[in-house]
Amino acid sequence: MPEISAPIAVPDTEKEQQTKSKDRLDGGYLVMCWNDPVNLMDYVTHVFQVVFGWPKARAEKHMLQVHQTGKSLLVRETFEKAEHYVHQLQSYGLHATMERDQ
Repeated sequence: MPEISAPIAVPDTEKEQQTKSKDRLDGGYLVMCWNDPVNLMDYVTHVFQVVFGWPKARAEKHMLQVHQTGKSLLVRETFEKAEHYVHQLQSYGLHATMERDQ
């Protein structure tokens, strides 16, 4: 009968705990809306209300920021959510982009 020997080194079964969440690791992405000469201010306000579910006052605040300064930071989200918002805004004809938050 063959002998069975015990292993010399015990494998490490404990895994290191991650201290950062996935969102924290990815750093966040900023969704920006840029001014354009095509869309009316009321339309931009309406799109912000539909896409983000914002009340009219908040949507108007961002619309005016886009109109007066040329851009507005709309939200900071994970990559997937930011990409989704940008596609939604673009489907309504707005000039929207996303960039990594530093």
